[in-house]
Amino acid sequence: MIQVEQILETRNPYLLSKSPLLKSSAVSILKQLLHQDEVNAFLDEHKEASGFEFIDKVLEHFNFAYQVSQLDRPNIPATGRVLIIANHPLGALDGLALVKLISEIRPDVKIIANDLLAEFDSLKPLVLPVNNMEGKAGRKQIQEIMQSLHNDEAVIMFPAGEVSRLSSRGIHDTKWNQSYLKLAQKTNSPILPVHISGRNSFLFYTSSLLYRPLSTIQLANEMFKQQDRSINFKIGQAIEIQQLAGMPISNKEKNKLVKRHLYRIAKGKKPLLQTQKTIAHPQSRQQIKQELKQAELLGKSNDGKLIYLFDYHSQSATMQEIGRLREISFRQVGEGTGQAYDLDEYDKIYRHLVLWDDEELEIVGAYRIGETARYLEEGLENDIYSAELFNYDKKMAPYFAQGIELGRSFVQPKYWGKRSLDYLWYGIGAYLNRHPNIRYLFGPVSLSNHYPAFAKDLIVSFYQRHFADNDKLAHSFTPYHIGSENKAVIEALFKGESYKEDFTTLKEQLKHLNAVVPTLYKQYSEICEEGGVRFLDFGVDAEFGYCIDGLVLVDINMIKASKNQRYRGEK
Repeated sequence: MIQVEQILETRNPYLLSKSPLLKSSAVSILKQLLHQDEVNAFLDEHKEASGFEFIDKVLEHFNFAYQVSQLDRPNIPATGRVLIIANHPLGALDGLALVKLISEIRPDVKIIANDLLAEFDSLKPLVLPVNNMEGKAGRKQIQEIMQSLHNDEAVIMFPAGEVSRLSSRGIHDTKWNQSYLKLAQKTNSPILPVHISGRNSFLFYTSSLLYRPLSTIQLANEMFKQQDRSINFKIGQAIEIQQLAGMPISNKEKNKLVKRHLYRIAKGKKPLLQTQKTIAHPQSRQQIKQELKQAELLGKSNDGKLIYLFDYHSQSATMQEIGRLREISFRQVGEGTGQAYDLDEYDKIYRHLVLWDDEELEIVGAYRIGETARYLEEGLENDIYSAELFNYDKKMAPYFAQGIELGRSFVQPKYWGKRSLDYLWYGIGAYLNRHPNIRYLFGPVSLSNHYPAFAKDLIVSFYQRHFADNDKLAHSFTPYHIGSENKAVIEALFKGESYKEDFTTLKEQLKHLNAVVPTLYKQYSEICEEGGVRFLDFGVDAEFGYCIDGLVLVDINMIKASKNQRYRGEK
């Protein structure tokens, strides 16, 4: 319930200390402007409602609607932290409608709002309170906002901190607070711009020009004037905070750019800032399960994960979900295509090793398998994926004839650290058992461009030194070059005589750089006896976040007995 006298005692005790007549008049006027009786009657009627249900009741009460293009809705990320910023034309209903819209995709959404709004018990679960009246947030309030983002939640913020006003450019937000930039940078959160169309009454804007505090008092009354109206949302693509943070200008200038960017997308103009497509929304889990039931079951892990061999077909929910999860996984390590899905033409002709969690109804991870022997028979050996990155010598033909290309392997972040990549190797083992003619595995293994330059040089140098290809079977179209200064330092670090000693040195040096040997590099290098693994060349993939691709070649006949027993059941 709202009580005007109680609010005044908290916010402006000076006014109540004046004459009884002034106090009585002020309270009476404010009760009418704030619609105290009507609001309290509504709160009493819906006292059991809370959170999104309460917002539904408010929007129904005012018959207040919103529209958003079906082309814009997919821009709302279905998972992961995101800071949503918007202009603020109305004052209350626009914020509630925005929460409702985002909740349709993100039930974990919260909104940063003034602490007056947080006093409504029905909204407390959704509100991160700040004192907008004073234009600042306390340390504890900032920590709560940052914690929500660290928890990978969606957080809505109005940078202006107050309602839009009338200006020479029309109805626009007042000066934006830069705090959203600091929040995004500290939590590494992408910024999702949302423009809201809407306007208050002529009286509101006129009184705002005369005396701004007077218009602020009118906001509750303005809300009741929005009866039977609607607003439009225009949702832009996410702005990557790393790209924004790297711009050689002050936060003040960045703030101006983001604000202009938001108002430009409202008019359908070209965005000012570089954006990244939002990763696609999840596919139906039940549909994926039904599709996988039609695929070949290769095996089952000890804890119940199922390993399928899946073939592409059009309109496949499974392939769409693989593409979605690939993009999520690769973006987490600074790679990815920047598209809604990581899918390409090769997915149609390659086969897919899929690890399925039947309890959670989720794809844990996947590998892509190219049966190059078949392509060789059809004269398509140059049409394999890795041939886009590396130029193969004719001497590679026997390896194609007895090999499969592996690539695009991923485990979605939810399952990181749970031996899921190990499960995919069980799947490869099961595939090899059913195809005894296969002797070689090959394909590009990525190293994120987010690694420090010296770390990348260390890793490439180590694998070139200990897993060199003397036959020169392939070379990259865009080879990776180690800097001359780093080359001299690295040559002094690696003796080249002992794999174990140099590998220990590699791990120690990477530790100083807060980095580790990529899991796949470690797994490939340790799966065979000496001479069973080669890295044919290293190149830079500009289409994949400028990651480094190491082209690996594995001789299955030289896999260690312990690994054969583990992954293929051979003794």
